[in-house]
Amino acid sequence: MALAGRTAMRWARLRSPWRAAAPLRLPPWLPAGPVACERLYSSSGKEKLDMSMYPVESIRNFSIIAHVDHGKSTLADRLLEITGTIAKTDRNKQVLDKLQVERERGITVKAQSASLFYSHEGVNYLLNLIDTPGHVDFSYEVSRSLSACQGVILVVDANEGIQAQTVANFYLAFEAQLAIIPVINKIDLKNADPERVEKQIEKLFDIPIDECVRISAKQGTNVEKVLQKVIEKIPPPHCNTADPLKALVFDSTFDHYRGVIANIALFGGEIQKGHKIVSAHTKKRYEVNEVGILTPNEQPTHKLYAGQVGYLIAGMKEVTEAQIGDTLFLYKQPVEPLPGFKSAKPMVFAGMYPVDQTEYNNLKSALERLTLNDSSVTVHRDSSLALGAGWRLGFLGLLHMEVFNQRLEQEYNMSVILTAPTVPYKAILSSAKLIKEYGKAEITIINPVQFPDKLSVSEYLEPTVLGTIVTPHEYIGKIIALCQDRRAVQKDMLYIDEHRVMLKYLFPLNEIVVDFYDALKSLSSGYASFDYEDAGYQAADLIKMDILLNGSPVEELATIIHNDKAYATGKFLCERLKDAIPRQLFEIAIQAAIGKKIIARETLKAYRKNVVAKCYGGDITRRMKLLKRQAEGKKLMRKIGNVEVPRDAFIRVLKRQTDK
Repeated sequence: MALAGRTAMRWARLRSPWRAAAPLRLPPWLPAGPVACERLYSSSGKEKLDMSMYPVESIRNFSIIAHVDHGKSTLADRLLEITGTIAKTDRNKQVLDKLQVERERGITVKAQSASLFYSHEGVNYLLNLIDTPGHVDFSYEVSRSLSACQGVILVVDANEGIQAQTVANFYLAFEAQLAIIPVINKIDLKNADPERVEKQIEKLFDIPIDECVRISAKQGTNVEKVLQKVIEKIPPPHCNTADPLKALVFDSTFDHYRGVIANIALFGGEIQKGHKIVSAHTKKRYEVNEVGILTPNEQPTHKLYAGQVGYLIAGMKEVTEAQIGDTLFLYKQPVEPLPGFKSAKPMVFAGMYPVDQTEYNNLKSALERLTLNDSSVTVHRDSSLALGAGWRLGFLGLLHMEVFNQRLEQEYNMSVILTAPTVPYKAILSSAKLIKEYGKAEITIINPVQFPDKLSVSEYLEPTVLGTIVTPHEYIGKIIALCQDRRAVQKDMLYIDEHRVMLKYLFPLNEIVVDFYDALKSLSSGYASFDYEDAGYQAADLIKMDILLNGSPVEELATIIHNDKAYATGKFLCERLKDAIPRQLFEIAIQAAIGKKIIARETLKAYRKNVVAKCYGGDITRRMKLLKRQAEGKKLMRKIGNVEVPRDAFIRVLKRQTDK
């Protein structure tokens, strides 16, 4: 009875109209007294912050950039703890890595932002932090994040030193003319050598040794010094609250209940609930429902002011409405749109098809929502006789493709067939008829079916990348041999210090796209690191290889390869098909062909009945007659028999060739 009474009292308290007026306790990191932040409960039950007490001069926007696994997310956790943004517990591990795929793989895939409040020398500062991915496939996330920042923290592992992605990220920040704070992390490790790393930073990046900050993000050593350096070294944003509203959409997510949530950086003016805003891209008008900051969870505010970074909900229901790089401005107060972002250039293409064609519309909806959150994926409609209707997707790399597929499965519960990755080739046409048909002399080929005949082309071009390999010097011989095997051309070789070497090679993209990274890691016992950037196109001896089953070409299995690699690839595909196709009552010839020339063949033997089982002794001619009759029947059956390749056989052959 007592329990029932307590439950009734609790319900009465929860439903009381005066509950919102209960006294509020301010966190220790907010100033007390008459100048304290005014906090009110919003309609959603969350408190609202007053952001007007943070003028432009006391705002710092910065990113954390580094190579994979050098401690970016751990440093972000410590910064969040020191500023009181999150409670200090043992469970704080990669707090900003919110996606399931990030937690499973232990890598950052999506750039995440958080606003920190910090008091330094009696002044209250608003620090907007963006934690970025470290893998080369997600460098587009890094470049987007840097557009909303005025400075970066460059984290380098005290044990591993400067790696390939460290160099790439440094130049991204350097070209954007951002303030750079070098931080040497993991000084608590037994084999840490911060002096060596400081010399590497000075030699490669021309940053004085005395500017480096030595920290241990795991233990929290010296992390407070990093915050002080951020305030001293990074300039405040160049903008004014008095200017008309100009907001850059630098990221967006989709919520099933509230529609599109856009992450914005304000370059002028202010924004609040009830404002009428217009998108420069779609010219559509919206009413702002909610604005706020990320701490790292959504925290509603009364207003957002120039220089601040936050989120905005404005009733955008369609995923296409919040384009990343779009500019938002007030209705009847148009402004010059911000330059936005250079669109990401896909490096790898793969076909994506639903396992069951009845799931096509669900997969289409899931793709639209996921590409809103990951705008670097390009989508083109495609169809295949064997696999049905689907899409040709463009990714920034192989890990990007795997992560995208994993997110589709985990976040949208979609099972898909992903074909083997290909790269975009180009052809310069010489045939006047084809030039008239395409409307231009140079065409891009993302599907082998579109590959034009050699007679109507003056030159084929393949994409190239400038690869950077950083490795201990004892592995140089093996790595040079691997690069030469992949048709790479050496461009540069530089000793970073007495133990580490930086190699630069020009690679054909299709040579590194599938298994180069794995081969490099196994050759160097995991010590070498690899990064690449686009280096345009070069002329190449390309051919289209068809796979024939009993003389009939199978469209889905056609591939574009370099002439030198044709035989090995053809033999491998034929062997793989032999294992995948079920045996028939007639013999099946599996052939790899370049034009009319057969370069590899495997034969799938027919099922056959033992026709001589009933012959017990007797004349040999009787046995020969039965066998001859059976052979004639098989020959006739082969002429009229049609080889139907089952769907699962296509999937096994077209999937990534991991067991190559």
